[in-house]
Amino acid sequence: MTTERVREGGGQYEVNKRQHTTHLYANDHLIVRRGQEFQLKVTFDRPYKPSDDQFAVEFVIGGSPQFSKGTYIPVSVASDRQSPWAGRVLDSADNVVTVGITPAPDCIVGKWRTYVAVVTPYGIRRTRQDESRDVYILFNPWAAADSVFLDDSNEREECVLNEVGVIYHGAFDDVSERPWNFGQFDYGVLDACLFIMDKAAMPITNRGDPIKVARKASAMLNSRDDDGVLVGSWSGDYTYGVAPTSWTGSTEILLNYSSSKMPVCYAQCWVYAAVFNTFLRCLGIPGRVVTNFFSSHDNDGNLKTDIILDENGRIDKQRTKDSIWNYHCWNECYMSRPDLPQGFGGWQAVDATPQETSDGMYRCGPASVQAIKHGQICFPFDAPFVFAEVNSDVVFYSRNPRDGTLEPVKVNSSHVGRMVVTKAPGQDTRRDITDQYKFPEGSPEERTVLEKAEEYGCQREKAILTEADVELDMPLIEVRVGDDFELKLEFNNKSGQARTGDVYVSGNVVYYTGVNTEKKVIQVRSQDYMRKLVEQANLHFIATGKVKETGQIVTAMRVVTLHNPKLSVQVSGLAKVSEEMFVTVEFTNPFKFNLEDVYVRVEGPGVMPPKYKHYSLILAGSSLTWTESFNPRREGPTKLMASLDCAALRQVYGQAQLTVMP
Repeated sequence: MTTERVREGGGQYEVNKRQHTTHLYANDHLIVRRGQEFQLKVTFDRPYKPSDDQFAVEFVIGGSPQFSKGTYIPVSVASDRQSPWAGRVLDSADNVVTVGITPAPDCIVGKWRTYVAVVTPYGIRRTRQDESRDVYILFNPWAAADSVFLDDSNEREECVLNEVGVIYHGAFDDVSERPWNFGQFDYGVLDACLFIMDKAAMPITNRGDPIKVARKASAMLNSRDDDGVLVGSWSGDYTYGVAPTSWTGSTEILLNYSSSKMPVCYAQCWVYAAVFNTFLRCLGIPGRVVTNFFSSHDNDGNLKTDIILDENGRIDKQRTKDSIWNYHCWNECYMSRPDLPQGFGGWQAVDATPQETSDGMYRCGPASVQAIKHGQICFPFDAPFVFAEVNSDVVFYSRNPRDGTLEPVKVNSSHVGRMVVTKAPGQDTRRDITDQYKFPEGSPEERTVLEKAEEYGCQREKAILTEADVELDMPLIEVRVGDDFELKLEFNNKSGQARTGDVYVSGNVVYYTGVNTEKKVIQVRSQDYMRKLVEQANLHFIATGKVKETGQIVTAMRVVTLHNPKLSVQVSGLAKVSEEMFVTVEFTNPFKFNLEDVYVRVEGPGVMPPKYKHYSLILAGSSLTWTESFNPRREGPTKLMASLDCAALRQVYGQAQLTVMP
């Protein structure tokens, strides 16, 4: 007797995969979703007699399967026998019986071994183990009984099936974007995602619970304390790996990790979030990457980002420990939360970037976004940290040089969490989801939420401070990378009297000057910032100072996003499955200096695996042209994404769209 998967007559894909929306996976095995019936054909050595013959299809997972733990599941097709999973005979013709199997909607997610057991006069006979009959069972956001059920077809299409993403960065008023190939259906990626749980020694019995899976993955996607997937680095020196800005997708990272069993170098927040997103979507948990502009990293667990000033109003960098990230990327995954009060299911924040430990490991979440919005930060997991990322006040303290005491001198309550965005479903545009994390600034609801958060231990600055009669602003400017530019300071004196003050401006390069005029222009030279730019491609300036007549502190903050040149990506050839096509990547060095040790990468889901080319030197003003062939393996719309990366120039991207015909 044998088992086989039901196939379409002459069709390319299996009937089951179409019905279970798993036809996109580049995998020869049967892949189905739990809580939904799939079909198997069992071939016996004689015709099946329902009245006499008794058989069961057995599913086994893990090293020591047990019925009581849900790791051994015998599915009987007899109506008078109970099974943990439903089974029935759909059709019988001669020796071939077609069986319908419905895995429980909360069953373990992973790769199951399959057997057929037959009752004979001499005992139970089983088929031998055959790896080709293994079945992958995934989470099912299409099934109402599954805890990851997402009752929105557009969101489901985007957050489970879309392989091409847009990740936002830059500044809230000057947003940049980069394309990303999540590649959750690429060959080997599903096995790599399951290997991550194996490497974590995650109990098999926990792998049907999306809460536990997401929490474990948030720890395993970074290499801190568990040899997880990615090594983080913000040093600017990526000699022993790939620069975070050079990656174009998750596939290469996950396949490298699963084959080498070693952490992959290097990542920063958007790489962690992008690869985590691949993991979620690959296993069937709806996931999306979100970006929080002006994200607070609160070291001491209060609701304050503390900036310490010396007696002259200059930032004391040694004593200022909290930080504000120009932007920070994390993930949201969709699931019910039966462990929380009603109403706190839905989108959950999870973060793999190693910032702070949670229960002794570098991980974060899942934290209910609804709970964060309403200040209910007592619920697991790590809600206070995420709450602070979007709600912290920026508090400036003046330090007394004699006794070291700190006195609050200015509070900015609207700077942090200025905007939270994600990709809009079905479109290459961004969607502002700030209102899902917080009520409008200054609204009665916001005040109530902050009071609620304080009940759970978060501390805010309560001092009543006199409003300064001089306002300081740094207007938005648009700058191309490599340009000299002028940073403008604008002062608004509302007092009706003359005011003078000393103002200090700090950024990647520190400038300071005494200011006593209405407008001041500071010259910023490219030679000063290019060698220190690293990969963020933006400069964060903070201006602080003291008004001499009143002693009041004035502050302003500005992120200057440096806009990079683009890559040209062109596709040629007949866009047809298995036909040879070509992609051409072109770039001209626009600078007056040479680019050394340059890597160019290109890939596209369903059409081209990740490839890269190294150029030792691109002379100033010269161009490169790289043409690579590929053979699409799948029909439909897709993209090719390319990056160019070197120490002197980060975050250069390009993409091309194409639609492959069958």
